[in-house]
Order: sequence, then C-alpha cells, then structure tokens
Amino acid sequence: MSIYALPPDLPVPVDDGACDHLTRLAVPALELDSSHGPVDLAELAAGRAVLYVYPRTGRPDRAVPEGWDAIPGARGCTTQSCGCRVHAAELAAHGAGVAGLSSQTLDEQLELAERLHMPFPVIADPEMELGAAIGLPTFEFEGATLYKRVTLVLEAGRIAKVFYPVFPPDRNAEEVLAWLAS
Repeated sequence: MSIYALPPDLPVPVDDGACDHLTRLAVPALELDSSHGPVDLAELAAGRAVLYVYPRTGRPDRAVPEGWDAIPGARGCTTQSCGCRVHAAELAAHGAGVAGLSSQTLDEQLELAERLHMPFPVIADPEMELGAAIGLPTFEFEGATLYKRVTLVLEAGRIAKVFYPVFPPDRNAEEVLAWLAS
C-alpha cells in the first residue's frame, strides 16, 4: 500500500485527555528550523495560524515499519500534510497561515517539503522543544519518542482551538476549515 493512501482498517485513536490543558495556552517564543528557514512559533501565533503536529512522515522508497499501522493515530502523516497543502489557500482566505511540525530532523523535513511541494514551513523539532514547553502528548516507537497527532489553531499568541485526536488525518484540513468558517 502507498504511503499516500490510508488502509481501511486503521485503529481509531481515542481522546485520552492529553491535550485538555492546551486551549488558551500562550504559544512560547521558540525558534525552530524549517523548510522555509527559522520559524519563531510566537510570531507564527501572533496572527492566525494552523499548526499541525504529527508523528513522522513516511517515504515512498521505504516500507511502512512493522507495527506502525496498529498504533491508533500513527498512520496518515503524509496524507494529512497533503490535505493541508491542498487547502492552504482556503485556510489563508480565513486569515490562517499553515505550518507542519514533527520531531523529524531538518534534512527529513526538507526532503518531505520538496517531494510534496509544500508551500508552507515544515518545522523540525528533533529535540521536542515545543512538546516540553506546552506538554504535547507523545508515544514510543522503535526506541524513538514521537508526537501524537494534534492540530492547533493559533490566534493572538494563544492556542484558540485544539483538534485531538485527529482522525482520519486526511480530512483534518477540512475539519479546521469548517471550524474557521463557523
């Protein structure tokens, strides 16, 4: 199966309350590298922005790791990113910039941004600084700590809306658009 398609039998993640504390939280002044150069998250949040946080994206030249699809919410990073790319102009029409963020390295984020033609920053947070600053949920896989999938709508320096759990990930941008339009 392609990394660009979701298997039909993915386990649905449940809301474990791990993001309940995020709404109205101030976005920290944290500068991280991205596919578009350094991004200060506080500056990103000064206006209106959508920050989607995801575990990690796959690559077409590598098989999906054994057991990945069995983790609720793990699969779908590439499809979520593509959905945000497709809807970036509509999100902008609602005054929202877009950025993606994972714990992957800058080189991995640059590869993704080039391969998928991402028009917005794809942020590298390999030290998981944002997670430490605001308490983002994580999980362990093959000895690595990864972010759980969460989408944050940032406004006036704060988190205005939290989408968690995000499922299915390929429809996340549409859910955010519906919320922005309401």
